[in-house]
Amino acid sequence: MGDRLWRHLADVQAGLLSHRQLRELGVSRGEIRNHVRVGRWAARSGEVVSTTTGPLSPEQALWLGVLHGGSSAMVGALSAARERGLRRWDRDEITILVSNPMSFDPLPGYRFFRTRRPFKVLVGAGELPVCRLEPAVLMFAAHEPHLRTALGAVAATVQQRLTTADTLVDWLDRLTPLRRSRDLRDLLSDVGDGAHSMAEVDLRKACRDYGVQPPRSQRSRVDNRGRRRYTDAEWRLGDGRVLVLEIDGGVHDDPQQATLDRRRNRQLTSATRTVVQCSAWEIRHEPWEVMEDLLALGVPPVG
Repeated sequence: MGDRLWRHLADVQAGLLSHRQLRELGVSRGEIRNHVRVGRWAARSGEVVSTTTGPLSPEQALWLGVLHGGSSAMVGALSAARERGLRRWDRDEITILVSNPMSFDPLPGYRFFRTRRPFKVLVGAGELPVCRLEPAVLMFAAHEPHLRTALGAVAATVQQRLTTADTLVDWLDRLTPLRRSRDLRDLLSDVGDGAHSMAEVDLRKACRDYGVQPPRSQRSRVDNRGRRRYTDAEWRLGDGRVLVLEIDGGVHDDPQQATLDRRRNRQLTSATRTVVQCSAWEIRHEPWEVMEDLLALGVPPVG
């Protein structure tokens, strides 16, 4: 009977079991040591074994961190966001949220982050305890050393259509007090107005700073080949024409990507729509240059 119980639990937990769970199922320390000694199981930490002996899969690595962290542990921060669908924000280190990081030994490759927030409020659905997307990324942003990285991760969740700015604001209220709440609210205000990247957020800030009318973002347009495109920023000019500004990030430095971008801009240009470009670097470090050019092209000032 006990054998069936631990086997069932191992199936649920990708082959990982904690000593505490095994003891509760009637498996003694001596039996655990014997399974490891003869090579049926492998010791993965001082408190966790696996019923497989090869390299850990990504899922097993998450279970190891959770089981090592104790009964109230869950996957958190960007590790949780990745499980919830966030892409291109991977980190080598796995973050585990715990109630008391001093109750167990450190584990290489893992960061155990203490939170006093209720487990049931944060954890999402599923057998593997993983923090919900919104609190995971907001709590990451509150403690990430670099503000721009912190804000970029939050903006990415909306850009990738995993959540909405309004939902994130609701979670900000639920997580109060939270470090950087003011910065996060300012960011989510811009994101709610249509900004989908940090470069677009920088553009809106530059417009406020230099008195330029803010743009409309992510407008749906059909190019001259009949394909639907979404523009970074647009302004309706006084003569009825539309000015489009496309902001090129680091990926656009690739020659092939740069060629595709230029082709896309040509195909979006028409008798009533002009497309111009700038770099994300310009918007962040030389915004006055871009603002002067936009005013010269007919973008109206505020007021």
